[in-house]
Amino acid sequence: MSILKKAIVGALISTALLAQGAQAADKKIALVVKALGIGFFEAAADGAEEAAKEIGDVELIYTGPTDTTAEGQIDVINSLIAQKVDAIAISANDPDALVPALKRAMQRGIKVVSWDSGVAPEGRMVHLNPSSNPLIGNMIIKLAADNLPDGGDVAVLSASATATNQNIWIEEMNKVKGDYPGVEVVATVYGDDLFDKSYRETQGLIQSYPDLKAIIAPTSVGVVAAAQAVTDEGKIGEINVTGLGLPSEMAAYVENGASKSFAIWNPIDLGYAAVMLSNDLIEGAEAEPGAELSMGRLGMLTLDDDNAGAMADPFVYDKSNIDQFKDIF
Repeated sequence: MSILKKAIVGALISTALLAQGAQAADKKIALVVKALGIGFFEAAADGAEEAAKEIGDVELIYTGPTDTTAEGQIDVINSLIAQKVDAIAISANDPDALVPALKRAMQRGIKVVSWDSGVAPEGRMVHLNPSSNPLIGNMIIKLAADNLPDGGDVAVLSASATATNQNIWIEEMNKVKGDYPGVEVVATVYGDDLFDKSYRETQGLIQSYPDLKAIIAPTSVGVVAAAQAVTDEGKIGEINVTGLGLPSEMAAYVENGASKSFAIWNPIDLGYAAVMLSNDLIEGAEAEPGAELSMGRLGMLTLDDDNAGAMADPFVYDKSNIDQFKDIF
């Protein structure tokens, strides 16, 4: 990770993984994230590096814009097209705005995989969901409801209003909220995956909803910001923060009681799988409904009618296991 942490923000970060000396790598695979400097994506980059080393003869390019905008990612995509990469694996800031640029990439023979946050089907060949969308939607409200035996008001702090994955998970959550009697979702606000904005949005929720019992943040930036705001506002024990987060970033809030539990898939595995799928496509695998593509040590990804598939179920972290994982990611 040190090679990533030293990167100049906005620059392309390239790690050449070569089989012999100065020989040029056979393949260039780009892992494009929503924005640089986010712990979740840096952990995914570790997994991507693992996959590139396992494949061999791969130059891995880890890159993204400085903020979570479609415009920033389009600039990155155009740069990668100019570099003639073999594959782009992207976590999208907007499902539709990236399509024209990614279509140009595919027209030039570049394999395109979306992962984590999807691209519309016409703009990619394969989408890797970190988990099943219905399972994630159910999980995030269940984490709140499990600590509300008598029900109560719950609010959602999402990333951007156009984030594909966030919107799908919230939609799935709303489908099953009736399964949790007494739990009422009173608001959804957006922090744009920026800590300061997410913090301010949480303060606004606390002020606007005096009976608020839980905040669900299905974003690794938002859940930390919300937990910090609840801590600073003296609301530990009154408002439980849950959602999707990194053990390394949430450990302090589990320990101080601001968060009783949260969930996440392993981002290391997600980055690993995205690169493995990209390589399988480069090697000639067909992206079509029913096909099985290799995720290396994670097994096979079976594609549905939209050429999408799920990696794994989300995993719950709490006081019983947080210490086992907080130093890993």
